[in-house]
Amino acid sequence: MSIDLSLHLMRSMLWTVVLVASPVLLAALAVGLIVNVLQVATQIQDITLSHIPKLLAAAIALAISAAWMMRLMVGFSLKALYLIARLG
Repeated sequence: MSIDLSLHLMRSMLWTVVLVASPVLLAALAVGLIVNVLQVATQIQDITLSHIPKLLAAAIALAISAAWMMRLMVGFSLKALYLIARLG
């Protein structure tokens, strides 16, 4: 395996990881930010108020984007297996 091919595969893998993780992380970030602003405005400092909405948002984002995530991961796997088979 040449260095160029291995670097291309590594870059593609890292980009796939970023794309797959981003919907869930962005949903949790947005909900966490909104909940924290509401907690500061109302001065309610309850731990469950920050964790439960983030978990629900992450679960909803995962349910909505699961098919897209799976297509992305399968596409990367097929490309990686094709490259490995081509080398052999």
